[in-house]
Amino acid sequence: MFTKDKLPVMILLFIAGVINYLDRSALSIGAPFIKEDLSLSATQMGIIFSSFSVGYAIFNFIGGMASDKYGAKLTLFVAMIVWSLFSGAIALAVGFTSLIVIRVLFGMGEGPLSATISKMVNNWFPADQRASAVGLTNSGTPLGGAISGPIVGFIAISFSWKISFLFIMALGLVWAIFWWKFVKEKPAASEEKSTVVKINQVPQQKRPLTFYLKQKTVLFTAFAFFSYNYILFFFLTWFPSYLVDARHMDVREMSVITMIPWIVGFIGLASGGFVSDFVFKKFTNKGVLFSRKVVLVTCLFISAVCIGGAGLVTTTVSAVTLVAFSVFFLYLTGAIYWAIVQDVVEQSSVGSVGGFMHFLANTAGIIGPALTGYLVDQSGSFTSAFLLAGGLAIFASLSVIRFVRPIKYPSTNTKSVKISG
Repeated sequence: MFTKDKLPVMILLFIAGVINYLDRSALSIGAPFIKEDLSLSATQMGIIFSSFSVGYAIFNFIGGMASDKYGAKLTLFVAMIVWSLFSGAIALAVGFTSLIVIRVLFGMGEGPLSATISKMVNNWFPADQRASAVGLTNSGTPLGGAISGPIVGFIAISFSWKISFLFIMALGLVWAIFWWKFVKEKPAASEEKSTVVKINQVPQQKRPLTFYLKQKTVLFTAFAFFSYNYILFFFLTWFPSYLVDARHMDVREMSVITMIPWIVGFIGLASGGFVSDFVFKKFTNKGVLFSRKVVLVTCLFISAVCIGGAGLVTTTVSAVTLVAFSVFFLYLTGAIYWAIVQDVVEQSSVGSVGGFMHFLANTAGIIGPALTGYLVDQSGSFTSAFLLAGGLAIFASLSVIRFVRPIKYPSTNTKSVKISG
């Protein structure tokens, strides 16, 4: 996996994830300052948090199609430049409306990231390494969330919350230069070595996108991903404010505490793909989806119980501990949604189908933060929001058991295929 030609791809995709979540979570860290400076209510902040996902969800799909048509390298290069510029533009916001417009455009820039990572992994890695590769490359995202607290918090306290957004904009623009210079779309054919293994091969006949968009496996994987994102966006957008408003921490303490769930999430996301690929190799006779579903159902269910429990406990230590466990088990499933798409979809459609799944999943980012803000304003506490997030994920994990099955193609056969290594 860590060969000389693949290493630059792995490293730069990992760093892209770090920058992505550093940018994305910066608003939640700076929210107490922004809310005060611009005189915003909790409901308004919830709408601002959600506005990101309007542009983000749409461009999950558009970015996935672009990666199939124009290549993942070019798509991610353009995306990084766009989202970095609009991350910096947050410093120019003067009120509620301007923040919404900037966050929608920022979300459009970030939208293609996960689908382009999936496409690059599909281009560069064989089937029995893809969940591991997706997990490793995406594990930069919780690490970005972890460092955003100290970085944005320190800059905001020492200088201004506006300076923090300009700083992380510069990081993204520097990354784009390295990406364009050092990464290729696909490995050279001469660099690939092949072995022959027995797997259930996905027919490589070009099928219309609508064929996949009607499949229960795609739709219910997307639903599970929706519940994953509901918990993730709840944590990403509202957890810092929860610590300040409900647990009465100051911004300095909050900036440090928010690192804990992100760090354990990094461990979960980095290891989840390896766990799934290990189960896949040990139980090949049970089918490739068995390993994916074992990890997905078990870990999503545990994550749901933990996040629901966090809303019921009375101490800060127990709440933070349960949230940390929830994020850890949640991120153990992070690579699985993409691995399922790569397992059941032909290569030429991986970007588009993955983008569509991600689009449906990220409507949770539109609904969740705004609904949480409303629930907090109406109830005066975060308890109902915690319970709603947990209940949704329990229902989704159970639906995966019933509905996620191998896609039935008009002519499906098992044969020997080449696996690059």
